[in-house]
Amino acid sequence: MNKKHLLNFSMFISVPLLLASCGGGNSKGAAPGMAGDPNQVKDYKVIELAPQVAELHTDFPATIEGQQTVEIRPRVDGYIEQIYVDEGARVSKGQRLFRINGDLFEQQVRTAQANVQIARTNVSNAQLKVNQVKPLVERDIISNFELQNAQLNLQSARASLAAAQAQLKNARTNLSYSLVTSPANGVIGRIPYKVGALVNSNIPEPLTTVANVSRMYAYFSMNEKQVLDFSKSTGGSTLQAKLSKLPAVELILPDGSPYPQKGKVEAASALINTETGSSNFRATFPNPLGLLRSGSTGTLRIPASIPNAILVPQKATYEIQGKKFVYILKADSVTSAPVEINPSAAGLSYVVQSGLKAGDKIVIEGISGLREGAKIKPVVVSADSVFNSLKQEEVQR
Repeated sequence: MNKKHLLNFSMFISVPLLLASCGGGNSKGAAPGMAGDPNQVKDYKVIELAPQVAELHTDFPATIEGQQTVEIRPRVDGYIEQIYVDEGARVSKGQRLFRINGDLFEQQVRTAQANVQIARTNVSNAQLKVNQVKPLVERDIISNFELQNAQLNLQSARASLAAAQAQLKNARTNLSYSLVTSPANGVIGRIPYKVGALVNSNIPEPLTTVANVSRMYAYFSMNEKQVLDFSKSTGGSTLQAKLSKLPAVELILPDGSPYPQKGKVEAASALINTETGSSNFRATFPNPLGLLRSGSTGTLRIPASIPNAILVPQKATYEIQGKKFVYILKADSVTSAPVEINPSAAGLSYVVQSGLKAGDKIVIEGISGLREGAKIKPVVVSADSVFNSLKQEEVQR
């Protein structure tokens, strides 16, 4: 046999010997408890389910508006002579905002004042005439016709005085309109017209707006199903009575942080919008620091409390074809069980509507490595400690 054949024969023998030496003499595989042992029973944390109070919440997109937004428009024609405020400034009711050139109105006031003085003089003259004629008529020196004529002249003079006084009042009112003041407490909006601009009551844009932001309205909508659920689940014989029983609501700002002040749902539309299939609601929030602004957005969060609820951690569930499952402990093995959950999450937990009951034990960690019927070594942990830890984690988020 040549050297080449001897080399191939030795390699053929050495391969099974090498495999045998790696097997360590155990033909059934690795020793129990060693890495890679298919029969190894691992530890898994489980909790025993018990009824408890679940705090849920439902979120709705919301738009924010001030309690009162007033457009400031000129009531007379003229040039803007002075602007007393700046955009974004806080103003009080009656505070000066703009001055419109009032030379014309001042002239009208002076003219009206002169006309009033003339009318008063005419009344005085007419009264004197009556006083002169009356005794002569009483002594039959002149006819009664003269007295009647004098009295009619007096009435006409008094009417002219009243008209002149009305014209004076109107002129003074127009003059007062040249000084534009704030009709309410609030915040000044954009000022599109500057000093020197010609304005009148028909300008396309207002001089500015004043938004009363001491209290803010958060408008949100519920669809028909949500409105129906709200009507069925909330006590009260009227819509207003049902709204009064709702708990305080929370506003989540666009950056994800909660607004520090709680609000209250105070009003709702009694109609369903046929185009959107929803009904509008309004919540009111105090705004002492002016953090909320008209036109901003947020998320309105309505809390709800469910007594005697069965909770499972979200991490204890897995999903197949849109359905949620958990692993229930049966003796020393697990079996998968489908569960129906409330669509509103309780923080990092789900509220179970069906599929589990009090006393069931479920696996809460490492479920990705489990299969139906797998044997485990259950390590029972306190359900209270698990859910308290989840609540703290939710707060930290």
